[in-house]
Amino acid sequence: MKKQKANYLLSSFAAVKDSPIKAKKEISFEIKLASQLLLDDLVSRWNKSQLEQRINEAIDHQDKIAFLQLSKEYQAYTYEF
Repeated sequence: MKKQKANYLLSSFAAVKDSPIKAKKEISFEIKLASQLLLDDLVSRWNKSQLEQRINEAIDHQDKIAFLQLSKEYQAYTYEF
């Protein structure tokens, strides 16, 4: 596993003496990866539900052209690894 690194940003203020030094720690790779995967999953689920809703509306309105187009887009969500 990669060692965690910390980046510190030191800044000084000429107007204020004796002010504390601000330090900024970099977020670990694992947290970045987990948050990106979570966001990707949430967006994918939302897109899928919106597409299902549009397909259901096309069925209700008996719009065959829209249904065929939306069902082709939906095929990407039905593919399993």
